[in-house]
Amino acid sequence: MSITVYVPDDAAALALGADDVAATISATAANHKLDIDIVRNGSRGLFWLEPLVEVVTAQGRVAYGPVTVADISSLFKANFTNGGQHPLCLGNIEALPYLAKQQRVSLRRVGLIDPRSLPDYLTQGGGKGLAHARKLTPAAIVQQVTDSGLRGRGGAAFPTGIKWKTVLDTAATQKYIVCNADEGDSGTFADRMLMEGDPFCLIEGMAIAGLAVGATHGYIYVRSEYPHAFVALNAALEKAGDWLGDFHIEVRKAAGAYVCGEETALLESLEGKRGIVRSKPPLPAISGLFGQPTVINNVITLASVPDILAQGAAFYRGLGVGRSRGTLPFQLAGNIKFGGLIEVPFGCTLRELLYDYGGGSRSGRPLRAVQVGGPLGAYLPESQFDTVLDYEAFAAVGAVLGHGGIVAFDDTVDMAKQARYAMKFCALESCGKCTPCRIGSTRGVEVIDRIRAGAHEQIPLLRDLCDTMTYGSMCAMGGMTPYPVLSALNHFPEDFV
Repeated sequence: MSITVYVPDDAAALALGADDVAATISATAANHKLDIDIVRNGSRGLFWLEPLVEVVTAQGRVAYGPVTVADISSLFKANFTNGGQHPLCLGNIEALPYLAKQQRVSLRRVGLIDPRSLPDYLTQGGGKGLAHARKLTPAAIVQQVTDSGLRGRGGAAFPTGIKWKTVLDTAATQKYIVCNADEGDSGTFADRMLMEGDPFCLIEGMAIAGLAVGATHGYIYVRSEYPHAFVALNAALEKAGDWLGDFHIEVRKAAGAYVCGEETALLESLEGKRGIVRSKPPLPAISGLFGQPTVINNVITLASVPDILAQGAAFYRGLGVGRSRGTLPFQLAGNIKFGGLIEVPFGCTLRELLYDYGGGSRSGRPLRAVQVGGPLGAYLPESQFDTVLDYEAFAAVGAVLGHGGIVAFDDTVDMAKQARYAMKFCALESCGKCTPCRIGSTRGVEVIDRIRAGAHEQIPLLRDLCDTMTYGSMCAMGGMTPYPVLSALNHFPEDFV
């Protein structure tokens, strides 16, 4: 009887030698005349344990990690193919506290299934949402999404149902579904993990969106730095075949510019133009890709839809707090002991993520600041670590949840330098269309340099410049750059003096 061994094919695991580990396990098994079936799965999101090897046993999937090529000989001697004891043995993977305390919805199959196998996806609960959607009217599908309380899992957190209804109610002979997979925020990797580890979930969500608004064509705009995701999506689409019906999806590589994560710049890029922000109105939901009504959602938003249709709006709405319903995959990075992915309902605190899951700083020093929501997110001091992870709670303290990326810094960080980094990032990545962003960010770098050199009287000038960028920029690129700058000024003024 064949023994099933899982070795991740996720980009993070590959960077740590997962291909060599898989090849060596295969070769060693052949030498021992063992019949082993190696499945290349996605990552569980416990990055400090990658490559994480799992073996299917009568007691469940037993994990070993982090495994290197040098460990494989001793693993075979310890009879790891039957769950034998070894210093790297972690026991039943599902019982690990880091995973057991989570409530995974959108990413529950990532790491569990073979991402290239449609039958595996369907066996593990996939496809039920699409099957149910095919029995409903478009308006009924949109109502389910609206009633679930699902909001966009990006910066604006706009209600998904309202966006879909606008597209549904706009008459057109052609409509489009566009997935924004240009995941460029610092400390974020949930989109990549899902595309590499469970691509059929995203594909199913897009097909349901197509049924909801009357679209037959979709595009996935994938970050150019995600070659493995690009391959995984195309491989899944080849396997999807008749399962998608008459809905057709194309995968496109992004232009490599951060601003193309902004929905209208993304549309320009998809049309083969330079990625420059469009003026609004018209909204993309009315006049989007090629001038047609277009749904634009990011990966996690669309990946949440199959479960909403399969289990009902009430199930999803029953998770979370306030107006923040469902779950969000939070991603821990930076100076953190246990970096990785944690999917939980809205409502826990930032401190819980940082310490109960993250284990505090990797350096062992006190955590001083945490940036949430990417390079344009605010820096939160230790006094705000008890803020509830909820869109409105974060807005109340001048911060954003964004895509759930969290980057931690210990007490050696220079926050004035971090503020300069934010301005410099904007200057480099601005599309250049509006003056507050294009010129303001460059002047901002210069002003911060003068302040750091001792011209403290220019701090009011920096604040005025931030106001101009916030209220005068065309999009969030310039409008949100002041968030990290002002939060650094407000919470860590000693670093500017």
